[in-house]
Parts: sequence; structure tokens; C-alpha cells
Amino acid sequence: MSEQLDTSHLDALVERLERAAEQLRTGELSPDAAASLVEDCASLAGQASAELERLGRDAGRELPGQDSLL
Repeated sequence: MSEQLDTSHLDALVERLERAAEQLRTGELSPDAAASLVEDCASLAGQASAELERLGRDAGRELPGQDSLL
């Protein structure tokens, strides 16, 4: 493949998820704040999944590690 895919949006989502995970690991958040952050992570993960699918379509092939469903 000669054209490079733009993964900047996916990279930003991954960075946000990593920061959230670090915050959760510290144990410094209140239970309500931690629950809210976990909900945010679920939303970010959904966005990342959609972005991976888009990138796969743009590439015209499946991304490595992404098995197709029957």
C-alpha cells in the first residue's frame, strides 16, 4: 500500500483512553468520578472501534488482528 492512512484521530482516542486509565489506577478519584470516567472510556472505545472500521474500509482490506464476523 503506497498511501499512508491518517491515524491521528485514532491516536488521539488511544491517548485519551491511556490518560483515563492512568487516572483510574491512581485511586484518587471519588467513586462517582471513577464511574463517570469509566462511562467516558466506554464511549471512547466505541469511537475507536468505529475509527478502526473506517480505516479498514479506507485501506480496502481488514486491519491485522480484526477478524471478520460470519
